[in-house]
Amino acid sequence: MIPWLDHHSPFPSLSMALKEPSGLLAAGADLSSERILMAYRQGIFPWFMPNEPILWWSPDPRMVLFSAELIIPKSLRKVLRHRPYRVTFDTAFGAVMQGCAAPRAGVAATWISDEMLAAYHALHQQGIAHSFECWMDDELVGGLYGVAIGKNVLWRIDVCASF
Repeated sequence: MIPWLDHHSPFPSLSMALKEPSGLLAAGADLSSERILMAYRQGIFPWFMPNEPILWWSPDPRMVLFSAELIIPKSLRKVLRHRPYRVTFDTAFGAVMQGCAAPRAGVAATWISDEMLAAYHALHQQGIAHSFECWMDDELVGGLYGVAIGKNVLWRIDVCASF
């Protein structure tokens, strides 16, 4: 049984996360900027479907991408050399979030609800959430959003990479 959080409850220890479903830690509370930052600082993130309770997750192991260890395939290097795109940072945060929330083929619904959009928009307005955008010609074709914790930006790359 996972704990139900109210607006003042701290998160439980990560050791309490369920094995199945992997990493489910708690439910409830709110999506205030303070709560989301408290979660991210502890390796916890919100993920739930619209009209369901807020669920908080901390799967073990977490995927970590070390950019210095990234191996770019030869075919992608060729595309990058030709630069058919332009990349910007924090110029279209709302559009990136909307693109990530857009319906996809074969998927009935998105977990990026209006409540999540509002929560991350508030973090962006505070200078905490960021986006980078990929444009081809003048069309936004992809992007990522993330939350800055200290010197680190935790990108939610599982959300979307292209629209």
